Amino acid sequence: MTTIILNHQPYDGTDVTWNALRLAKTLYKSGESVNIFLMNDAVDLARDKTTKPDSYDYDLVEMLKEMYRSGINLQACGTCNARCGLFKNEPYFDEKVSSTMQVLANLAIKSDTVITF
Repeated sequence: MTTIILNHQPYDGTDVTWNALRLAKTLYKSGESVNIFLMNDAVDLARDKTTKPDSYDYDLVEMLKEMYRSGINLQACGTCNARCGLFKNEPYFDEKVSSTMQVLANLAIKSDTVITF
C-alpha cells in the first residue's frame, strides 16, 4: 500500500500536483493499493470551485475525481478545509473525503511507502 500526501496548491505554476496524480494513477494501474491525502493548500484539489487556469493543459480536479471514482482512496484534511487554500470553507466535491489527522496516521502506519509532494 502506498500513501501519497499532497501539500501544494494545485495550480501553483509547477507540475508538482500533476506529477503526484500521474504517479498515483500509474501505481494503481500496476496493482498497488493507493491512498491520496490532501492537506494544506492541496485541499483545493477536492473542491469543485477550483477551476483549471487557461495556462494548464490538464484539469487536475477532474483527474482526481476520475481516480477517486476508479477506486483510489481519497482523504482531505477536515481542519485544512477551513484554514487552507484559495477557497477556504468551500465544500469538498464529496463530503465523504473529509478526514482527520488520525486517519492519516493510520494510513502511514499501514502503508509500505509514504510519499509527499
